[in-house]
Amino acid sequence: MSHDIMWLVISKLQPVPSYINWLPFFYFRCSSFKQKPTIMTGINFTVYKGSPSGKIVKGSTHKDLRPDEVLLRVTHAGLCGTDLHHKNEDIGLSHEGVGIVEKIGSEVVYFKVGDRAGWGYPPQRIGNEIFCSERAYGAFATHAVWREAFLFHIPDGMSSADAAPLMCAGATVFNALELHGVRSTDRVGVVGIGGLGHLAIQFAAKMGCDVVVFSSTDSKRNEAMALGAKEFYATKGAKKLGIGRPVSHLLVTTSASPDWSLYLPVIAPMGTIFPLTGLRIQGVICPSRGLHVKMLRFAALHGIKPVIQTFPLTLEGIEEAIEKLEKGQIRYRGVLVAPDA
Repeated sequence: MSHDIMWLVISKLQPVPSYINWLPFFYFRCSSFKQKPTIMTGINFTVYKGSPSGKIVKGSTHKDLRPDEVLLRVTHAGLCGTDLHHKNEDIGLSHEGVGIVEKIGSEVVYFKVGDRAGWGYPPQRIGNEIFCSERAYGAFATHAVWREAFLFHIPDGMSSADAAPLMCAGATVFNALELHGVRSTDRVGVVGIGGLGHLAIQFAAKMGCDVVVFSSTDSKRNEAMALGAKEFYATKGAKKLGIGRPVSHLLVTTSASPDWSLYLPVIAPMGTIFPLTGLRIQGVICPSRGLHVKMLRFAALHGIKPVIQTFPLTLEGIEEAIEKLEKGQIRYRGVLVAPDA
């Protein structure tokens, strides 16, 4: 047996629904599998990637289709703040992809031609092992090729444009709420109403939580309340936040560190701050496969939708979207739409 294989003990399989819940896959280390798999006919397609100068470059690549892989025509791709960090690198951008299955490998079981599928960050994760050094991106493209095990069926009641931001932003906030003991009786604070914050408000509210939103000014008060907040507090110039009953969980979704002297007094004893330091540190990472599927089902059931701005999935469209994101002009997630979507 190759030392590169790490076996996973698979629990008893359950009937497979319309989208995958459990898969009997072996989990591999990040190093390459030494046995050479059978390669199917590949495809050449267009990709949009970063460059050392920061300019978005249109290029082409070739991908072979292995037996356990799926070829998708990309229809929608989300823009994330992480893309700003990678635009100076020679890699494909966007890790929030949704597309239509055009071809499947001989060993693919749960997807068929014509299905909608999505992938998140990082798409080549192994189970819950998101620290693998072999990370892949590239939803800003005409096509994509991914292993079946790392794709997600898009629920029928969800549009592809709405699904794209949920692949990363939605999964991140849902993971924080679901994995770390947030209950329907809890008061949950959300700092910031942006790409992550506006989804955190919706998920927490639909879970039955009492949602308290903090933003620098009153400009987004009505929007926050419409998304499901019960209380709203403007923090700019405030010396103290008189919110009454303290919050049990505080999700900090802003890129800048908040004024902790304002927030620490309104957090309950043994409360949790996501993801920065405080009463208890709780890092927030991408969810396991099971939680990702649960997030999509929950969002479809409760009609949770990101607030999006759309742009054409072209070189010019990507440049425009990135420029607006850098200027803070996106409300609240940018989605690039393919011309033939």
